[in-house]
Amino acid sequence: MTDAGPVPPRGSGPVFFPRRTLIVAGTVGLLFIAGGFAATYLIQRYVTFPRPPASAWNPEARQANGGEQLWLDADGKRVEAWYLPPLSATRPSPLLIYAHGNGELIDMRAGDFATLRAAGIGVLQVEYPGYGRSEGSPSDDSLTAAHVAAFDWASADPRIDARRILGYGRSLGGGAIAQVAARRPLAALVLESTFENFEEVVMAYGVPRHLLINRFDTRAVLAKYDGPVLLLHGTLDRTFDAANARALAAVARRASLHLAPCGHNDCPARWDLVLGFLAANGVCRQSPEASHEHIDC
Repeated sequence: MTDAGPVPPRGSGPVFFPRRTLIVAGTVGLLFIAGGFAATYLIQRYVTFPRPPASAWNPEARQANGGEQLWLDADGKRVEAWYLPPLSATRPSPLLIYAHGNGELIDMRAGDFATLRAAGIGVLQVEYPGYGRSEGSPSDDSLTAAHVAAFDWASADPRIDARRILGYGRSLGGGAIAQVAARRPLAALVLESTFENFEEVVMAYGVPRHLLINRFDTRAVLAKYDGPVLLLHGTLDRTFDAANARALAAVARRASLHLAPCGHNDCPARWDLVLGFLAANGVCRQSPEASHEHIDC
């Protein structure tokens, strides 16, 4: 018998795992990926729309400020709005559609507009879908639909001068009201403490573009908007840096920029600047009265 010698060592070659192992590994991998997608989605929803609890509701604020409750149809969902009429008006008056910040409710802001109302401007506060007593779920699409519905209601109401409907958005509300300017003829736009593009805000936290769920491209709107724009921003803002306001002012066709030494939530209301801006752009009238300039809208 011939000795064939030692068996030569085998190479490592491919390793074949049992089918069950592959299925389990694949399932775990898919669950891990799906979990990452779900976590990214939920984090975006929570951070973008931190809805105040029911304990923050104060519906009595509407009556205390002489407001009228409205229900707008935003893509089939009932969204609440409060109309605060001018304190004195004998003719169709201008209207400011107000979009609040993402951690607020219309209940919290009803008493903030006395200066505007005294000058003859009505205010329409629009709730976010899914906030407060409103139906639906908040998103860039649903917020846009609600505020567009507010414009359509206002333009059909005989108490309101449809040629003088203005938009005012604070923080995330700036993104929503800017989208109205892209779809309806707002006479003027005021943006307070807002951003250029919400995609870039979220992507700065490491979220890839294909996982973004809210966009609010304010910069693109202002590049095409022909009306006057007033930009108010705090130089100490750590939520949306003041560079956002400077960039928006640079791209807007008719922009006025005012920076103040304050943060994101502590800037004092500057209704004097708003009224002066509206007078300078023909929405209100400015006339000498009692040795100072008086603005009447």
